[in-house]
Amino acid sequence: MSAALAGPDGVLRCPWALSTEDYVAYHDEEWGRPVHGDDALFERLCLEAFQSGLSWITILRRRPGFRAAFAGFDIAKVATFTEADAERLLADPGIIRNRLKIAATLANARVLADWSPGELDELIWSYAPDPAGRPAPRTLADVPAVTDESTALSKALKKRGIRFVGPTTAYALMQACGLVDDHLVDCAARGR
Repeated sequence: MSAALAGPDGVLRCPWALSTEDYVAYHDEEWGRPVHGDDALFERLCLEAFQSGLSWITILRRRPGFRAAFAGFDIAKVATFTEADAERLLADPGIIRNRLKIAATLANARVLADWSPGELDELIWSYAPDPAGRPAPRTLADVPAVTDESTALSKALKKRGIRFVGPTTAYALMQACGLVDDHLVDCAARGR
């Protein structure tokens, strides 16, 4: 039962997208579509790190709170956050209040603030696999959690000083940002 399923509107979607209206909108309008820009990719990188060990719906529903708390994920602004900001974030009920994840976000912003404009975008997208070499998944069982490319991306980011980005988090980032299209073969959102 892990092939594309029809939603209430009759449209075939990846099964995970049908559990909540929030997921339907995220699946149809965002997941798997190309994301570019350093700040936009920084946001996705941060949110995937915060998601580690949690359900994505938890992060998705708190995304407005995250955006408010982290200055819209503007790298230059987050890089200036102080210890007082970290304490403020730890008390913010609109986000996941995990000390290690907050510290990693602030540290990552400081690292990325020293990169050239477009450098994060270029680095991440350099790990996008050739779509012709990847068959469209037929079922959820065909969708990996980790790939050689996500392992290499994780290592490259860590080597450059980025924290809290293991191969599974890197792969989730690749899926969310359109580096790979893991919509199932019969899913209406595939290839959009």
